[in-house]
Amino acid sequence: MPGRQLDSPPVIERKTERVKPPPMYQVLILNDDFTPMEFVVMVLQQFFGMGREKATQVMLQVHRAGRGVCGVYPRDLAATKVDQVCSFARQHQHPLQCVMEEA
Repeated sequence: MPGRQLDSPPVIERKTERVKPPPMYQVLILNDDFTPMEFVVMVLQQFFGMGREKATQVMLQVHRAGRGVCGVYPRDLAATKVDQVCSFARQHQHPLQCVMEEA
């Protein structure tokens, strides 16, 4: 029959649920009166991939403000970084403290 329209197939809509991203954590180095500044710079370069200039800026932030942000990571990675830094500092007999807190 002319003019007759064919039934179009049903439209299936895909329901998307937004999954909340995992919480992120800041890794911080805390100031102390014993760890040499150069050691802190080396830690920032070695464990956080910072260039010398950026590492020096963060080290000065730690020195002046008492703490400095090394990076922001998912919980497991942040915990690993904290463990690595604390372990490395102990191996070199420095009291350097590294902690994490939710960003």
